[in-house]
Amino acid sequence: MRCPKCGSRDDKVIDSRQSRDSSSIRRRRECLKCKYRFTTYEEIERSDLRVVKRDRTHEPFDRRKLATSIAKAFEKRSMSLVTLEQVVDEMVHELETSGREVLSSAIGAKVLEKLRGIDEVAYLRYASVHQRFQDVDEFVDAIQTLGRRVKTNVLQRELFPPETTQGGSRAPARDVPIENHGRV
Repeated sequence: MRCPKCGSRDDKVIDSRQSRDSSSIRRRRECLKCKYRFTTYEEIERSDLRVVKRDRTHEPFDRRKLATSIAKAFEKRSMSLVTLEQVVDEMVHELETSGREVLSSAIGAKVLEKLRGIDEVAYLRYASVHQRFQDVDEFVDAIQTLGRRVKTNVLQRELFPPETTQGGSRAPARDVPIENHGRV
């Protein structure tokens, strides 16, 4: 390991700890020549996972690309970085244990499956890119499909909650005034 300040190869390890997700080891080092302290991470070298793109070209799997695309779907949503990292870690683990080559469409489908259970808006954002929506009708169809499914996450609000009256029945059409709308 070279010192990032002076370039010397002589250093000593001051502290070693496992990362939060136990997938790597964090090492705090000190250069013996200039006394500069720096941190390194040691992790398992992953198998050569290859992605088969839509045009049938192959490229090495890049975790950062996956993380970036998922992060864009969650942009301006209330999602913690820890949760985002957990989603990416789970996805990478699933992909690495599935074989040496994976279709990009299979990666996208797995991400969509994962996002559907976490956040519907993030799901729609990712789906609009992954499924290459060409017009508004395709987007509306995806929203309607989401509306028809049974909600699995009780903590997440409905994307389009049904309007109900006090009796619990469906509200009348918008052009008909609603009686007893909460005022005394």
